[in-house]
Amino acid sequence: MPATQTLDAAATAAQPSRRVALSATPDDKDMLRAAAELTRDINKARPEIYWPDMLLSALVGYGAMAGAILIDNAWLAVACAVVSVIALYRALLFIHEISHLHRNALPGFRTAWNALVGVPLLTPSFMYEGVHTLHHARTRYGTVEDPEYLPLALMKPWSLPVFLLVALLAPPALIIRFGILTPLGAIIPPIRKFSWERFSALAINPAFRRRPAEGEMKRRFFWQEVGASAWAMVLIASIFVLGWRPLLIAMAIMSAVAIFNQLRTLVAHLWENEGEVMTVTGQYLDSVNVPPPSPFAALWAPVGLRYHALHHLLPSLPYHSLGEAHKRICARLGTESTYERASYGSMTVLVMRIARSTMVRR
Repeated sequence: MPATQTLDAAATAAQPSRRVALSATPDDKDMLRAAAELTRDINKARPEIYWPDMLLSALVGYGAMAGAILIDNAWLAVACAVVSVIALYRALLFIHEISHLHRNALPGFRTAWNALVGVPLLTPSFMYEGVHTLHHARTRYGTVEDPEYLPLALMKPWSLPVFLLVALLAPPALIIRFGILTPLGAIIPPIRKFSWERFSALAINPAFRRRPAEGEMKRRFFWQEVGASAWAMVLIASIFVLGWRPLLIAMAIMSAVAIFNQLRTLVAHLWENEGEVMTVTGQYLDSVNVPPPSPFAALWAPVGLRYHALHHLLPSLPYHSLGEAHKRICARLGTESTYERASYGSMTVLVMRIARSTMVRR
C-alpha cells in the first residue's frame, strides 16, 4: 500500500486523539531547519515560468469561453466550457502567488495579471493582498482572527454542502459588489464602509471584518476597484446589447471555477483547530499535501497548491519550487518523519475524512 494511503488510514483511525494533539504540538525543529536549509537555492520567483504559465492559462481560458458562447454544437460547447473552467481556474489562482510576492519580484506581473485576469473575472488582487497573509500569521492561524479558517471538521454535517454550494453565488455576488455597491459607495460612505469590511476579501470566516487599506496599497487598490467596477457595469449593460445568453454562459463557467476552488479549499486543511494559537508544526499538520503520484491533484490544486502544508512551512517559496522542495525534504527526513504526516493520497480521502468528522457526536 502506498505510504500516503497508509497514513490516510492511520490518521482517520486516530482522528479524535490527533485533533486534541494538534493544538499543542511542539515545533519539530529538525523539520523546520531542513525546510529552510534545503530550499535556499530555489527560493527566487522565475519570470520565465510565471509569465508564460499565467498568459497561456488566460489565453486558453478566454478562447475556450468564447467557443462555449459562440459554438452551436452542444457537445463542443460543453467541451469548450470544461477547458475554460480548468484554464481560468489556473489563471485565477495566481492571485495566491501575488499575495506572497515581494514587491520587487517579477516587475509588472501583478499589474498584468489584474488587467488580464483579476479585473475581467471581478477578482482583483486586492481581494487577497493584505488578507491572505493574516492566515499565515503564527498567532492568527486557526483563530477567530483568521479570515481563511473555519473549524469545518467540528461543525454540523450540513455545513459542508452549504460551504460548497454557496460558491455558486460568487459570479452574481461579484457583479453586485462591483457593479452596484461600488458606485453607490462612491456617493454614500456607509455603503462604501460596509462593502469594504464585508465584501472585499476572499475570506470564509463570516466574522472577519477588513480594515481600511493604507499608504501605497490604498492607492493601488483604488484603481483595481475602479477597473472592476467599470467592467461589472459593462457586463450588466451587455445584457441589453447581446442578450442574456453570453453573460449566463460566462457566469456558469465562473460558478464552476468557484466550486472547484471551494472544493480545493475544503481539503487544504483538516480544519480541526478550535481557536487556539498553534505552533508552526501544528499549523503544518493541520494543513495538507497531496503529492505525486496522485494523478488529478495538479488539476484541482494547480499553481503549487497541492503542496499546501509545505507552503505553510515556506510561504514565500515560489510555486514552481514546491515539488523539488518536497522531494528534498522527504529524502532528508525519511518516511517516518513529522513532515510525511501531512501527506494524503487524494481529494476523496480528505473529503471523506472531514465528512466523517462532522458526524461525530460532541
